[in-house]
Amino acid sequence: MPYYHKKGLISLKNSDRLLGEIRTGKPMTLRGQLQLTVLLSMPSIVAQVSSIIMQYIDAAMVGSLGAEASASIGIISTTTWLFWGLCSAVCTGFSVQIAHLIGAGRRDEARHVVRQGLMASLLFSLVLALLGCGISGELPRWLGGGDDIAADSSSYFFIFSLALPVFQAGYFAGAVLRCSGNMLVPGLINVMMCVLDVIFNMFLIFPEHQWHGLTIPGAGLGVTGAALGTILAETVAGAAMLYYLWRKSPQLNMKGTSGSYIPTRKLLRRASVIGLPIAGEHGIMCGAQILVTTIVAPLGTAAIAANAFAITAEALCYMPGYGIGEAATTLIGQSLGAGRVDLSKRFAHITVYSGMVIMSVMGLIMYFAAPAMMAFFTPAQEVRELGVMALRIEAWAEPMFAAAIVSYGAFVGARDTLIPSCMNLGSIWAVRLTLAALLAPVMGLRGVWIAMCVELCFRGAIFLWRLYSGAWLRKYKNLQSS
Repeated sequence: MPYYHKKGLISLKNSDRLLGEIRTGKPMTLRGQLQLTVLLSMPSIVAQVSSIIMQYIDAAMVGSLGAEASASIGIISTTTWLFWGLCSAVCTGFSVQIAHLIGAGRRDEARHVVRQGLMASLLFSLVLALLGCGISGELPRWLGGGDDIAADSSSYFFIFSLALPVFQAGYFAGAVLRCSGNMLVPGLINVMMCVLDVIFNMFLIFPEHQWHGLTIPGAGLGVTGAALGTILAETVAGAAMLYYLWRKSPQLNMKGTSGSYIPTRKLLRRASVIGLPIAGEHGIMCGAQILVTTIVAPLGTAAIAANAFAITAEALCYMPGYGIGEAATTLIGQSLGAGRVDLSKRFAHITVYSGMVIMSVMGLIMYFAAPAMMAFFTPAQEVRELGVMALRIEAWAEPMFAAAIVSYGAFVGARDTLIPSCMNLGSIWAVRLTLAALLAPVMGLRGVWIAMCVELCFRGAIFLWRLYSGAWLRKYKNLQSS
């Protein structure tokens, strides 16, 4: 067996052993808490970063086709995030329940949630896919895109929408595995997906071309090829994730078990309590992002492309925060499922501090590496200069952005989603949009990114306040006392 396989198996066994200490009520040392946080965070961080690297390579491949090709994807990027966010919220409504049930040692009940949650998630994604296909033709023009980018943009969004049920199945399986405490397998599968995406894109985006004397065949589909490459990679990864969940997962495999796939009213009600605030938040926040896109669109094609590239580039900084946030959801969910409130508080503080430190370092790297990052995406000098400016403004917000991301993950693990969702909404609508609308006409793209930086710092501050107030545990305590 290769060394990395042995190392991965050892890490998985160690995390299972430490999670077992949570479930059985054994006292955990600070060293054990830190070790478990690292063991759960690292595979998730690797998965998140590999996903962003995939987006980097996608953006660079499309960017080589010209600013119009980049803008055709950039103009609809906020809408794709909206659809992804809604799918994610549905998964969270079920995966948090699974974390609590596993923490309480109720694995058979957790398997019922897996079956019924998968069916409910697929039905939701099918409805969303039909909606996306229906609006794909007019969406780019609604967002302010011109005729030079509308056709490619519509094609990309139509293909993306058509594949949503496939995306949803893989995303659900990954979320469930992570909440069961298995971060390693989803992380490895995501890395595989990124490699496949690069390979598929190479053959689908570009026409036949020469590379170091070799003839590389290609379909020459451009932006459409980028969408198809991503779908193929996601399909393979999703199938692998579902297979592992159903047949190999130590906590949740379905071998020798049976149960209904029809969601019960009780299960849907619990999922709604957790997921609806998140879905509403994603919907309204992405609506705000779409408004930001309409603010940027009149600034020209270069500004649209630079804005899209800068958002993709910045993701390399904040994806570690999301990885730690996923670990926080699992740790807090299983700790509370086992009835260990004090331990959940300690894990919340450990994960938030870790996220702030890591994203502070990443922000510093981004500030100095901004020219190289933008040069990777596009040869267009005007787009590069605008993108570097945006990244250097945003670097100052990374520590507080981390506080918001990881705190939110901790709150989700405690089923505390309504108030944090409202906090996110109030922050982005009252602070970011207001400032962006005021500053963009006089400062251009610089004003939009200053507004974003100020808003993220404000959001981090209010999330830290809620973390230290302990109000995020109120819902759990109310459930225990009822």
